[in-house]
Amino acid sequence: MNIINSETPIIVEAKTCGYNNERIVSYKFIESLHDLYIDKKEIIVAQIQACERLLKYVKDEIDSITIKKEISELKLALDLIHY
Repeated sequence: MNIINSETPIIVEAKTCGYNNERIVSYKFIESLHDLYIDKKEIIVAQIQACERLLKYVKDEIDSITIKKEISELKLALDLIHY
């Protein structure tokens, strides 16, 4: 039996890591004490939301490109899960 607590949103923080043109997006999941099961779709949606929040504050062009690429890859993965 899977218990899902949907009252609290999944909180994910995103940041860019790396140097020069070798940048990636990394995530930190802030767990709720009551979540026992998190669906793949919920994780991907939370990652997209974290990237969109990060994109608002980024000033570096390379970081901006990296985050936009990550968002498009996450949206593609979300579309593939739906099928």
